[in-house]
Amino acid sequence: MKHPHTPTEQDVDRWGQHFSRQLTLAAADLPHDISERLRVARQLAVAQRKPLVQSRLANNTQINSNGTLTAPADEGLNLWSILASALPLLALVIGLMAIQWIQQDHITSEIAATDSALLTDELPPDAYTDAGFAHFLKQSLGHPTSHD
Repeated sequence: MKHPHTPTEQDVDRWGQHFSRQLTLAAADLPHDISERLRVARQLAVAQRKPLVQSRLANNTQINSNGTLTAPADEGLNLWSILASALPLLALVIGLMAIQWIQQDHITSEIAATDSALLTDELPPDAYTDAGFAHFLKQSLGHPTSHD
């Protein structure tokens, strides 16, 4: 079974150093104005780079006396994170209520159709308790026939 190799920070640094050496070798053949523009662009990129993730993680963790690491006491639970975690639950409840309402409406319309068939037809009520006739009635309600 093959495990995908995820590059570590050291791998990324190694690749960056390799590419930097290759670019430095190729930069010797460039004209002076292009090399100056590249130098300025490199300085801007270094000035705007993001801080290292490792240093941020090191600042946020504490080493206890027993050697375990703990996260900071502030879990970052603010109003927006609470609302964001409650939003899926709210969507689920609204969806379940909508399904219940639709099913209730469907059941009500079936009962109304049966009642109207009972009231407008000349059959005895005992005919509606027969399972075969109930099936026939459901099919005939889908394709109404004209009565004389």
